[in-house]
Amino acid sequence: MSLLGKVMPTASAVADTVPGLARVAADAAWHTAGWGVRSSARTGIRVARAVVDQDVRVGLMRETAEVVGLVAGTAARVVLPAGKQPTLELTEADHESTGGDIVLARTHDAETSEDSLPVLRRRGADLLDRSRDVWADEQGHPAYARILDELAPDEARMLLYLLKAGPQPSVDVRTGGPAGLVGSTMIAPGLNMIAGRSGARYPERVPAYLNNLFRLGLVWFSKEPLADPLEYQVLEAQPDVLEALHSVKFAKIVRRSVHLTPFGEAFGRTTLVDEVAAEAAFPEHQAPGTGGADLPRA
Repeated sequence: MSLLGKVMPTASAVADTVPGLARVAADAAWHTAGWGVRSSARTGIRVARAVVDQDVRVGLMRETAEVVGLVAGTAARVVLPAGKQPTLELTEADHESTGGDIVLARTHDAETSEDSLPVLRRRGADLLDRSRDVWADEQGHPAYARILDELAPDEARMLLYLLKAGPQPSVDVRTGGPAGLVGSTMIAPGLNMIAGRSGARYPERVPAYLNNLFRLGLVWFSKEPLADPLEYQVLEAQPDVLEALHSVKFAKIVRRSVHLTPFGEAFGRTTLVDEVAAEAAFPEHQAPGTGGADLPRA
């Protein structure tokens, strides 16, 4: 009997001593250990030869790939449900680097997919169960984490400013005069001072920022002006507003306002201020009404 046979027990002897999944793990361990003992005896010589001999290098790579493929296949048998076959996915780069010996296994199970009907129904039932749990303590809306990933830094500054400063004035510049009585054309929509007052780094992107905040349900754009007309005096003297007014012979200003939605207020209190500030009284925003929100054009 060889030295390897004396040191390593047979595969059947190991497999017979353990049941179920442990047997699969023992089988993988035996193969891996056996390869390690055999390889270690000649590793030094082969590595030395691989430095100068390309064929030896290729052989070493293929032998390593075979072992990795064996372990990966054994792991797949452990984690895959009965009757499920793994699909093989190997990029061209992977194929070239391993000589085609390593196979990556991944399952595609329609019944366990996150968007399958059974999974969606189970998630819905779980939500209803949690809604009946009077002891459950929900710390925030589950959408908050996703929204944070979809906000630009400037947008966070704008939200914080709206939370602390309250609703902001906004104006549309439209054609006026006699022609405006029949049909008015938009010249410049949604002009405001949120960029400058919030310290936005890229003020030219504010229209796009507001579009995104509207998409996320954090702000809305009211057709109604703010109660205090003084809020509009500074805005209507801004260069962009004056430029729009002077671009046509007759122009008029339509006053509007920008508000946080109730969801946006809750989001700001939860994620943009500390716990002490979150309990403070912030300026009140109007809740959006039916037909009261207009999306500003970038």
